[in-house]
Amino acid sequence: MHVLQLGPYPPPEGGINRNILALREELEKAGHRCSIIATSRSTRITPEPDVHHPGSALELIKLLRSIDSDVLHLHFGGDITRRVLALAWACCTFGRGMKVLSVHSGGYPSTKEGKAAKRNSLRGRIFRGFDRIIAVNPTIAEVFVRYGISPEHIHVIYPFVHRFPDPKVSIPANLKEFIAKHQPAMLTVGLLEPEYDLFMQIDAMEMVLGQLPNAGLMIVGSGSLEAELKAAIEAKPYKDRILLTGDVEHGVTLHLINESDALLRTTLFDGDAISVREALFLETPVIATDNEMRPKGVTLIPVHDAGALVDQIGLLSQSRKTKKKPLG
Repeated sequence: MHVLQLGPYPPPEGGINRNILALREELEKAGHRCSIIATSRSTRITPEPDVHHPGSALELIKLLRSIDSDVLHLHFGGDITRRVLALAWACCTFGRGMKVLSVHSGGYPSTKEGKAAKRNSLRGRIFRGFDRIIAVNPTIAEVFVRYGISPEHIHVIYPFVHRFPDPKVSIPANLKEFIAKHQPAMLTVGLLEPEYDLFMQIDAMEMVLGQLPNAGLMIVGSGSLEAELKAAIEAKPYKDRILLTGDVEHGVTLHLINESDALLRTTLFDGDAISVREALFLETPVIATDNEMRPKGVTLIPVHDAGALVDQIGLLSQSRKTKKKPLG
C-alpha cells in the first residue's frame, strides 16, 4: 500500500508534523510505502526519498496528479482559511486513492466558521469530497456532522502516542546547563507565532523573578516572531533568565519536558496540544490557558492573564521543591 500524506514537514517542529512522522514510521514498519508533500515552508530542506517540497500551487497539483497513491491523507490545523480550503479541494480533485482528512484544529469549533457549519455551504461541499474525516476530539466531529458528513465516516482519534525520552538522546550542553541553573526551570514548546502569547510570558518573568529570583524560562520553537522575540528578551534586564532555543529535535524536547519543573502553554487559540499530553505523561506539571478542552491534570488560567500565570507558578514552586530525576 502507498500512502501519500500532506501537511507541515519539520523544521519547524510542531504537533501535526509529529503525527505525520509517527504515521510514516508505523506504515514503514508494516512494510508500506509513505510519501509526503509539505504544505508549509520548512525552515531547512534536506533531500529525502519520497518527501516533496513544492514551490507553488501548480507544482503541488502536478505532484497530486503524478503520485500513484492508494490513500491520500491530508492534515491541517489552526484556522481553516481559504488557502486551506483550496488545498482540500485540490486533494479531492487531483489526488489519487481513498481521500482522508485529519483535522487537528481543536479551536476550530469556536470560530465563526465552525459555529456556522452547515451542509449547504462551500465548506460542506468540499469536506464531503473526502471518504473519511479524522477529528482529534468529539467537538470537531460534531462540526463535521453539521457539514453533512455521515457520522460513520467520521472517526475521533487522539493524535498522540506516549513515549519516554530515549536515553540514547542527549541534551545539548547549553540547554542542560540552563535547566540545571534555574529553579523553577519553566519550558514553553510551540511555534513562535502570535497565537502562543509569548510576549506575555516574557513580560511576566519580571513578576516571577520578584517572587522566585532563581527562575528561568526556556522557549523552544521557531516562527515568524523570532526576531521580535529576541529583541524583546534582549531589552529586559533579566535577559539571562530567558533562553530562546530555536528549533530542537523532538527527541531532545522530550528530555527537556521531563527535566523541567513546568510546561507553560499560554495560547490565544489552541486545541489539544501534543506537548501538553507529553508533559502530563512524564509527570511534568502543566500551566495552560483554558480552551475548554484541556485534559485532566492541567492547571488552568484565563487567556492572556499574566497575573494568574505568575500566581500559579508561585503555587507550583511552593509544592514542588525539587526537580524530577532524569530518566535513564
